[in-house]
Amino acid sequence: MNVSANSMQILDSDKASYRSLAWTEKGEAFAALKLVKDKKYKQDKGQVIGVKNLSAPQVTVYNPEKDSINFDQTYTISQNRRPMWSEDLTRLFYGIHPLVLAEEKEEKKEVDQDSVKQAEADAMKKIMADTTIKSISDLQKAIAKLDSGKVKDKKGDEADKPDMTIWHWNDSRLQSRQQVMQNQDKNYSFWAMYDVNAGKHIQLQDSSMRDLNILDKQRYALGADYSAYELDMNLDGQRYQDFYIVDLKTGEKKELFKKMYLPNYSSFPRESPDGTKLIYGLDGHYYIYDIPSGQSRNITEGMPVSFVNVEDDHNIEKPLYGALGWSSDSKYVLIRDGWDIWQIPAVESKETPVNLTVNGKTDQIRYQYRFGLDPEEKGIDLSKPAYIRMYGEWTKKSGIAQLSPAKKGGLTPGAKVLIWEDANVGNLSKAKNADAYYFSKEKFNEPTQVFLTDASLSDPKQVTENAPDAAQYAWSAGTMLVDYVSDKGAKLQGTLFLPAGYKEGQKYPTVVYYYEKLSQTRHNWSNPGFGGTGWNPGVYTSNGFAVFIPDIVYTLDDPGMSAVWCVIPAVKEAIKTGVVDENNIGIHGHSWGGYQTSFLITQTDMFKAAAAGAPLTNMISMYDLIYWNSGGGNMSIFEASQGRFRGGPWENWEAYERNSPVYHVKNVKTPLLLLHNDKDGAVDFTQGIEYYSALRRLKKPVVMMQYKGENHGLSKLENRKDYSVRMMEFFDHHLKGETAPDWWKSGVNLLDLEEHLKKRAF
Repeated sequence: MNVSANSMQILDSDKASYRSLAWTEKGEAFAALKLVKDKKYKQDKGQVIGVKNLSAPQVTVYNPEKDSINFDQTYTISQNRRPMWSEDLTRLFYGIHPLVLAEEKEEKKEVDQDSVKQAEADAMKKIMADTTIKSISDLQKAIAKLDSGKVKDKKGDEADKPDMTIWHWNDSRLQSRQQVMQNQDKNYSFWAMYDVNAGKHIQLQDSSMRDLNILDKQRYALGADYSAYELDMNLDGQRYQDFYIVDLKTGEKKELFKKMYLPNYSSFPRESPDGTKLIYGLDGHYYIYDIPSGQSRNITEGMPVSFVNVEDDHNIEKPLYGALGWSSDSKYVLIRDGWDIWQIPAVESKETPVNLTVNGKTDQIRYQYRFGLDPEEKGIDLSKPAYIRMYGEWTKKSGIAQLSPAKKGGLTPGAKVLIWEDANVGNLSKAKNADAYYFSKEKFNEPTQVFLTDASLSDPKQVTENAPDAAQYAWSAGTMLVDYVSDKGAKLQGTLFLPAGYKEGQKYPTVVYYYEKLSQTRHNWSNPGFGGTGWNPGVYTSNGFAVFIPDIVYTLDDPGMSAVWCVIPAVKEAIKTGVVDENNIGIHGHSWGGYQTSFLITQTDMFKAAAAGAPLTNMISMYDLIYWNSGGGNMSIFEASQGRFRGGPWENWEAYERNSPVYHVKNVKTPLLLLHNDKDGAVDFTQGIEYYSALRRLKKPVVMMQYKGENHGLSKLENRKDYSVRMMEFFDHHLKGETAPDWWKSGVNLLDLEEHLKKRAF
């Protein structure tokens, strides 16, 4: 439609549906799908439409049915991928997938009932003649023979067939994973393109290259495939992948890497804004690959720092920290070394790498990431100031620093600190068409608020009043950082949250909570409420408890013992503050934290009560179970992720046994509140059952809560409320000496449960 001329032009008209309209970034052209029904197939047949030169529209319609030379006629254009123009408007990109034949409907044939009856009578006579009937059993056998020969009138889908699944040892993905992914697999399509000038369709990928990323400027694409390694990857968690470069003018595929090791996503190739270069990580270094020349260059070799994350404690090769990204002109890359940010030339020149932030490692400040102020940016515009998030490793302060553009290009070394506070500062954003900036700030006992300012971030004005009723409640009196050293010599920290109304010199009942490293969340605001794990630190501090959250680091083959080596010295150090009542300390964790809780109480008696939600309790049996939420197996999690074991149980049995709570259950003296739901898709319900049953067998004090139909955490409000209150009652009893609730003291018989729940509902 031409609005100014008040006219309309029909671009294409047919008995079809038109959908998936996609405009170019500049709005000078668009592409769309045209779908035509065909009774022979389950899905519609697709065509792609491209329109450009809108003042005098040029319309391209590619119908693959008319192209038997270039287009495989067992395929069609997919409706599950939106088409698009290339930037130069010479090519249309779209997805293709196989056609699926519709099921033929068989005509139901009338069965001559008289003929059927006669056939059955004849069959009965023959059976009776051949069979001696001396008992009821003989008669039943004769009737069974007759039934087996009866005329059946079942065709196709009506025929009796079993409902089953076949699990094969060479399946690259478990059947359970295939079930979770079946819709995605069914709707998968391969990239293809139509060269408008040449009038030619070119298929860009097939089953030998399942992933394809069309790079900026649409000159090249990066292809990837891990199918050859998928089975092993799903078993041991070590990730390998093949990569290819695809020429988008010819469709030619060129191998880039064969079986490239990828400890995490920091090593994955990332494209430059001009679409001609890739940055990737390999063997502890970063490389630039120039696509036109096919040449790679190591850009971090010989530098005075390493970009390897030596702090990563998983059973993988140490990964890289990660690149912040490319400059918008594709001349530089910005890379983190864990402390500072470096600007490194992406093309060969006399320029050398520059430490932009300078003082990160020296002052133990982590310059973590750049705030992306333009959601539509392609690369980092180094002609504009860059705003960087700062975090104090040992102070837990945070803030925002600014890097300024250099006259000769790139950024100038030396970060100017704009905000640096004992708070959680972040979420910097900018108005699209105004010099208006805003950021958020929060503390554990101060709700998250938004502040408006200018480019200098000076004199910010608070513009929100989140949680206006917060002042009515009793909040933590503050936090203390507790420094400690693990039994393995690691320097660590924990955060001690003081109870509301804290009085110096008075000791308080304390709940210890953990999940790997959490000290960086010291200033995070948590709105009081009923969470899915029953835990909310603000609720506990407002009810007179101190809360201590220590960090845990891990030693391979000892995920349970690692918690012992970190948590116990941390708690001992917290006791020295005079805040923690050493005789009234409880512990709580959920999921992996629940595992740590279940294990800790087998190794120490220093805790008076423990609550464990959805815990792993038997590392050997859990290893072979399924992570039902994803359908994948647990093996890769144990060997390359959170489990941190080197190999499976059969090659590392002692380590698995040593770190399994259920094998040390005889040592438990601490009362335990367990939560495990019957539909837990992360940690199998049987893990809770194993631990509960073992404790019960030894007559150890344990109560397990099971909420029917709930997954790894509680989602229904009534269940979240119920468990939160029960856990508070549990700790009130054991740490404050309050009367034990009936459900803890005596349990609840099934026939009395309904009445019990009615009385507690609120």
